[in-house]
Amino acid sequence: MSRRLFQRLTVLALLIFLNFLPAAAGERFSDNGDGTVTDHQLGLMWSRTDNNGDINWIQAEKWVQYTFPLTLEKNYDNWRLPTLKELQSLEAAETKDSKGYETDCGQLVKITPLIRLSCGWVWTSEEDPRAPTARIFNFDNVYNYTVRKSQNRGYRALPVRNLK
Repeated sequence: MSRRLFQRLTVLALLIFLNFLPAAAGERFSDNGDGTVTDHQLGLMWSRTDNNGDINWIQAEKWVQYTFPLTLEKNYDNWRLPTLKELQSLEAAETKDSKGYETDCGQLVKITPLIRLSCGWVWTSEEDPRAPTARIFNFDNVYNYTVRKSQNRGYRALPVRNLK
């Protein structure tokens, strides 16, 4: 084997190792450097940011599926709105060192710092089939509630996809 080929294989092996290091070290989240964050615990990939503006549920579904993927450097598929349980899993425990961060709309949100929200209300994929409503999760007060799908004031879309 030539020395140059050996060097290239060594560098490739090192890059692969470094890519999986956060998961091996027990870190739950890692920034992929391409506008996405991987949740190693749940096997999910999240957008690093929300849609950065008021959006109703119907618009949020379309934005997540059709517009958001075009903003990324890499081509990932199967983006969707998250479930309530998935959003709740992002809640960061309040510690002495971290009380969350303030969003553009003035809310103090308690979410993993790798994901930046512009406002604390995030749409879920969960809708009521008997009514024109869907669930919202609030990262400011850490609770969820139902709201009409046509409402948009302060509500955001945060894309997620399954890794497998």
